[in-house]
Amino acid sequence: MPYTSWKPGNQPDPEELRARIPGWGADLDPADRPAFPREQPGIATGAHWEIPEQQPTRGGERERSVEHERLTPVFGTAQPLHGLSGRIRKYAYDRYSEGQAAHWLLLVVGDRVDSAGAHVKSLFSKTPDDPITQSGVLGERGRRPISSRLQPGRIDMKHTWLDPILVVGPWVLAGVLLFRLGRAIVLPARKRR
Repeated sequence: MPYTSWKPGNQPDPEELRARIPGWGADLDPADRPAFPREQPGIATGAHWEIPEQQPTRGGERERSVEHERLTPVFGTAQPLHGLSGRIRKYAYDRYSEGQAAHWLLLVVGDRVDSAGAHVKSLFSKTPDDPITQSGVLGERGRRPISSRLQPGRIDMKHTWLDPILVVGPWVLAGVLLFRLGRAIVLPARKRR
């Protein structure tokens, strides 16, 4: 099975849990389960296996959570791990349980690294990303973009100051780097004249 049966710590007995947690074990009695008639033996489901046959892995090893004894029978292949972001994600899967915040934070970091790489690749392509039209900023014209953000009771007010930095910051940084690179190439060429 994909999940291990090992459970750390002492397991409380059902009566103790029922006394401590209101509603615990509400579905233990089959009569209380709405899907119970379908769980009866002899009803044909069409499944001809206990566990589905294992999907073959192509192109290397797939990420597998530490909670799993083996790779799940079916998995996605559309986005294989690659580059630095792939190494970060692989580290998250190899080192941390899915119940730990570090696992998910590393996956987010891997996503951000992948996103930054895509933005850099876009800058050097024939059709670079356009931060004005593709960010939705122009869609806010005529819809009170400033006053609607300052209304009381908005949940996102705590991080509103950070949004321009995260959206525009990478573009400003890329522009500064390109300017310095261009300057480093042009100034020595002028001095040689």
